[in-house]
Amino acid sequence: MKIAALPLNVYTLTLDSLMSKLKSLKVMFHVEKMQLADLPFAVKLANTMKWGTTMEDFDFNMRLEPEGCWVLFDGQNRVGIATCINYGSAGWFGNLVVSQKYKKMGAGTFLLNHAISYLQNKGATLIGLYAYPHLQHFYEKMGFKPDKEFVVLKAKTIFIKENTRLNQADAEDLQKIVEFDRQYFGAARRKVLEQIFLRNQNFLCVTQENNKIIGYAAAKIANSTAEVGPLVCIKKRPEEAAILLKAVLSKLNGAEGIMYLPATQEALIETAASAGFQEEFRLLRMFLGSHIGEDCWYLAESLERG
Repeated sequence: MKIAALPLNVYTLTLDSLMSKLKSLKVMFHVEKMQLADLPFAVKLANTMKWGTTMEDFDFNMRLEPEGCWVLFDGQNRVGIATCINYGSAGWFGNLVVSQKYKKMGAGTFLLNHAISYLQNKGATLIGLYAYPHLQHFYEKMGFKPDKEFVVLKAKTIFIKENTRLNQADAEDLQKIVEFDRQYFGAARRKVLEQIFLRNQNFLCVTQENNKIIGYAAAKIANSTAEVGPLVCIKKRPEEAAILLKAVLSKLNGAEGIMYLPATQEALIETAASAGFQEEFRLLRMFLGSHIGEDCWYLAESLERG
């Protein structure tokens, strides 16, 4: 028996119905707060991006912002992760990774919308993030606007000949650093700076003049790897910015290192290069809302937290 071909408009209707059903899969997504049991999944998924992320990285994010670290589920299946941090009037969106087969199904948009709502409900009028260039359009569709290009520098082994010494900041210095940092970052990063200060293996130094801070710099150290930053120094004192960076790097000889800074800050890039750092790739800093931040020498604290 010969079966008659369906009219073209029926094929179109059938295709439209199929696409509609595929889109309806979004309603199966739900977000849950990240738990310790989720960390192996989070690390494995994050490292499909070759980030070198560890369970300690996610644990640190969870301690800083326990309600701002999530796992995305499709039914009972984990399919994505996202993290953010709230600084009051500002927030920062960090990790966003979804399983390959969900990338065209709205999973990333779902997580980003969830993060934006969370941060805005916390009072954030400004949200920042670092985007790979190929994702610029995705974030622009969500209202984010490009700000600056950042360079990611890495060193397999930090080696610096100059032994620049600056003292570790004390508790009194920390209070000054928090306020100094707020002036340039645009919001108070107290919870991050305090955690950096409190962990013994980390290094936080400050330079002052007439009892006023000119700049500070820090490094977070885990095993034999160091994440250099944040660093903030007033714009008119580039020599002090270089001294701060050298002081931190002097503490890290022999370690593997990574740092993130504006591509325009060539003096700091040259200082880093002299210690073995090379450019790995570039990112675009983007903001949702009006950025009122730094006019200074600057190293980011991290890609996840600004």
